[in-house]
Amino acid sequence: MAQQPVRERPVRERVVRMSVEQPLWRALTGYRILTALYAIALYVHAYGEYAHPLGAGAYMLLLAGWMAFSWRMVSSAERCTRRFLIADLSVAIVGILLTPLVDTDQRIIDGGPTLPSIWTAGAVLGFAIKGGWRWGAVASAIAGAANIVERGAFAQNTVHNVMLVWVASVAIGYVVEVARASERTLARALQIEAATRERERLARDIHDSVLQVLAMVQRRGVAMGGEAAELGRMAGEQEVALRTLITSGLDRSGPPPGARPTDAAPSAGPAAPSPLATARAAADAAREAAEAGRPPEPLDLRTLLAPFAGASVSLAEPGAPVLLPAHAATELASAVSAALDNVRQHAGEGAKAFILVEDEPDAVLVTVRDDGPGIPEGRLVDAEREGRLGVAQSIRGRLRDLGGSADLDSVPGQGTEVELRVPRGRKDAS
Repeated sequence: MAQQPVRERPVRERVVRMSVEQPLWRALTGYRILTALYAIALYVHAYGEYAHPLGAGAYMLLLAGWMAFSWRMVSSAERCTRRFLIADLSVAIVGILLTPLVDTDQRIIDGGPTLPSIWTAGAVLGFAIKGGWRWGAVASAIAGAANIVERGAFAQNTVHNVMLVWVASVAIGYVVEVARASERTLARALQIEAATRERERLARDIHDSVLQVLAMVQRRGVAMGGEAAELGRMAGEQEVALRTLITSGLDRSGPPPGARPTDAAPSAGPAAPSPLATARAAADAAREAAEAGRPPEPLDLRTLLAPFAGASVSLAEPGAPVLLPAHAATELASAVSAALDNVRQHAGEGAKAFILVEDEPDAVLVTVRDDGPGIPEGRLVDAEREGRLGVAQSIRGRLRDLGGSADLDSVPGQGTEVELRVPRGRKDAS
């Protein structure tokens, strides 16, 4: 196979940073606004019952001004700083402790609300969402102590309300901590998946270009003898080293101990030149057109597969164009090329290959069949462990990334059949 340059391309997968706690911040913002209006409404409704209504009104003006200044501070974790949370809780504590000075003793004994009323819970919940259950427990304990001081005794309804706020803040804080841990785990998993898929793509490109050339140089050198044999031996050593590097990067396991350059693929005839250089250039041009805002032109799969046809390869295709997005067409043609490479290397020089292209309404199906001896049972597993990625990555990996499938059926003595299916209508295949 002719050497193809390995192109560096940006990773297609984008790791999206999600925020599972953002809805909590929005809910807290709404809660603070509604409860502040509720506290003011309670003050207006009981205006004549206060011992010092003007003093209570001054606090309500403070609360309204504070809300007008700070209502957006709890819209996100970045804006809600520790200094703000302390100031917010201080406003609530001041209102609670100010209540006995402006309200009557009878209203306090009867369980009347404090000046900030249930707005205090918003200040406590801000601590829980920002810092977790420990922050929420401390803030709710401070608010609870202030309520007990305001009431002057451990009244049943006061203790009940304090415990309710404490449990709610601890529970919400714990949920937020679990959600953040899950978010970090998911983001890390997505990053690992994206990096793994990019390594697999690079491994496929290396397999289809560098490793094929090194294997060909080794075989030719051994056949020619003399100085060429030494060159072939060195090429074989580099092939094994490169396969080890690729395999260790994908699954952390190298080839079996004692692997040598002579363990490479059996000698075969001259590799046919790759017809994929033009197709890859067309795919790059289509991608550049998409980035520039121009609609990319689809490629006719038949034009990419036509160069494979020859004396030992028969091609059967539809009479009408088989159009696919440039990236999908190129990757599918590369998978066909890898399948034909396996036929040339493992089925013998006299083996015939047959390519069948079927254009179905919902998918494009390409079948590559040969009349060789077939694949011995367990050989594919051994090949992948040795770092030979022709089937694992160059074929199955490509189709998996396109959202398709690659099915391999081999019967000893009856040849091998590889069925490649690419669905239509996938955005990531363009």
